[in-house]
Amino acid sequence: MAWLVWTGTGLAVTGLLLLAYCIVAAISAKRANMPDAELRARLARIVSINMGALLLSVLGLMSVVVGVFMS
Repeated sequence: MAWLVWTGTGLAVTGLLLLAYCIVAAISAKRANMPDAELRARLARIVSINMGALLLSVLGLMSVVVGVFMS
């Protein structure tokens, strides 16, 4: 079950990297002086990426826990 632990670790790390990207993208979007509608559209896209990253991280951590319990 070591493969499940390493796969889960990879998923969790990928999710964390995507979360860091979302933070940087949201900060840069807020600093750019753009109209309200364009800012909302960009932040809506970032939120959808953020939710996907959270899902990826959760699935990775669940895989790690299952792999550890099955070992």
